[in-house]
Amino acid sequence: MNRINQLFATKSEKILSIYFCAGHPTLEGTAQTIKTLEQKGVNMIEVGVPFSDPMADGPVIQDAATKALKNGMTLKKLFSQLEGIRKDVQIPLILMGYLNPIMQFGFEAFCQRCVETGIDGVIIPDLPFKDYLEEYKPIADKYDIRIIMLITPETSDERIHFIDDNTDGFIYMVSSAAITGAQKEFNDAKQTYFSRINSMDLKHPRMIGFGISNKQTLEAAQSNASGAIIGSKFVNLYEETGDAAKAMDLLLEELKK
Repeated sequence: MNRINQLFATKSEKILSIYFCAGHPTLEGTAQTIKTLEQKGVNMIEVGVPFSDPMADGPVIQDAATKALKNGMTLKKLFSQLEGIRKDVQIPLILMGYLNPIMQFGFEAFCQRCVETGIDGVIIPDLPFKDYLEEYKPIADKYDIRIIMLITPETSDERIHFIDDNTDGFIYMVSSAAITGAQKEFNDAKQTYFSRINSMDLKHPRMIGFGISNKQTLEAAQSNASGAIIGSKFVNLYEETGDAAKAMDLLLEELKK
C-alpha cells in the first residue's frame, strides 16, 4: 500500500505535515532535514522543488526557493540527495513543485525516479485538472504515485466532488484563496468554508494548509480535517536557526501559544 494511504488508514486525526524547500537553507541538507523531522514526530513531509516563479507561494517560501536555486538545487540534484532515504525514513514523502521543471525532466522519468527514491506523492499546483486526468494520472497510477489536488474556498461543490472521485491519497484544503503565509486566526469566512466541506461527505481524508502558525489555527485545522500542513512558519524558523531540530522545537512551542 502507498505510504500516504497507509498513514490515513492508521491515523485519522491530528496528522502533522511539514513543508520545507529542498536546497534551503543549505544545498546538501535535504536528507538530514527529512530524518530530523521524522525524529521530531512529524507524520508526513512535503519537500519543495524550488522554481523561479512559484505562483502559489508567499514571500517566505519564494525567498527560500530563490536561495535554494542560487545554492544550485535542481530536480536532478534533489533525486540524487534522496537516494537511500528509505533506509532511515518510514513516513510518507511528497514532492511539491511546479509543472515546468517536471515537464523538462519528463513526467514518466520523474515518476520512475520518485519510485526509485521512495517518494509517495506529488503536489503540482499549476497542473490543470483536465491535463491531470488525460495525460498525467495514467502514468502516475502506473507507478503508484499519488497526485494530490488542491481545493480553495472558491472551488465549487461540483468540482470538489469530481476531484474526490478522481484522485487518491488525500485532498489538500487551501485555507484561503491567497498565497501561502502565516496567519494569526481563521476568520468567519474560512470557518464557513470548512463547514461547507465537512458537510459534503467526501470519500477522501483532507489536510488543511496555508496560514497555520499558532495554536488557534492549528486547532481549527485539526478539528475540520485529518490534520495540518505547515510551511512558511517552519521555513522561517529554519532560515533563522539554520538547524532543522531547533526550528522544529521552536515551531512546536509556537503551536502551543
